[in-house]
Amino acid sequence: MRVYNFSAGPAMLPEEVLKRAADEMLEYGESGQSVMEMSHRSKEYGEIINSVEAKLRELMAIPDNYKVLFLQGGASSQFAMVPMNLMNKNNKADYVITGQWANKAYQEASRYGKCTAVASSKNKVFSYIPEIDEAKLDPEADYFHICYNNTIYGTRFTSLPDTKGVPIVADMSSCILSEPVDVSKFGLIYAGAQKNMGPAGLTVVIIREDLIGNAMDITPTMFNYQIHADNGSMYNTPPTYGIYILGLVLDWVKEKGGLEAMKEINEKKAGLLYDCLDNSKLFKATVSGKDRSIMNIPFVTGSDELDAKFVKEAKAAGLINIKGHRTVGGMRASIYNAMPYEGVEKLVEFIRKFEAENV
Repeated sequence: MRVYNFSAGPAMLPEEVLKRAADEMLEYGESGQSVMEMSHRSKEYGEIINSVEAKLRELMAIPDNYKVLFLQGGASSQFAMVPMNLMNKNNKADYVITGQWANKAYQEASRYGKCTAVASSKNKVFSYIPEIDEAKLDPEADYFHICYNNTIYGTRFTSLPDTKGVPIVADMSSCILSEPVDVSKFGLIYAGAQKNMGPAGLTVVIIREDLIGNAMDITPTMFNYQIHADNGSMYNTPPTYGIYILGLVLDWVKEKGGLEAMKEINEKKAGLLYDCLDNSKLFKATVSGKDRSIMNIPFVTGSDELDAKFVKEAKAAGLINIKGHRTVGGMRASIYNAMPYEGVEKLVEFIRKFEAENV
């Protein structure tokens, strides 16, 4: 029996995608081999990677003056790659600290230049997105960095500041493909695949072409965007199977109606769960107001003992990986694109049942 997997990542994949991958596991098309065995230099694989890029460009409406790179090393490698490639004119960058990953990105970049934390929500355990005073933004910063959706704390940006031409860099690991975004507003978008795009091991970078080609001298070859752009993500062996699975996920998203349809169902799922929590006598969402994520929803009872009991009984009911991050405690439901509405309905039913038995 397949369970409803509320993991923050690696996360559940659409069942249709898994079935198609299973059907093609032994032989892709008429190639006589699995994609997993295929040379990345082969004609067959060349067609796969080119089609995946084309599908992503179509779905996200990526402008022609942006490169799409399929890399490895997770979003965490981007914490160093971004400053090494972009912090190259004035050796300065602005960061907004909205959680653990934003802070790690800030700390890593600070090794390579002067980074300024222009806003932070640490004072309230990152339970909101801080107001950004545009007057405090450095017009000479080489870029302005945000974590667009905060997986651990369940917050997201709903608007962007006017950075007066300073390129905006966004970590979209936990929200990419969940709704339409105007790519042209960003200088660079990066995302680990293991939440909304595919299996762990693939990282996607979408970068404006004018930001490529000025890497610091100390930049390792494998960390230079120029190398990967010039070689079509084939400088070394890319995560071939992860890219193939991303292609299947993109087909699934398109069949479901694209990113507008994803946004509609994701808002419906999140609305159902937030409504349940807001009307509960036992449970409480840790984030309120406009900053609530539609991908990651942390909630608590206020009792460590009850939280642990809930997690244990939820698992027995087929609702797994719902334990919250240690810095927030309680529970967290990650309801990415692949989580069906029925999964959230089951969770809401279980929350109400647990409340009735424990209040």
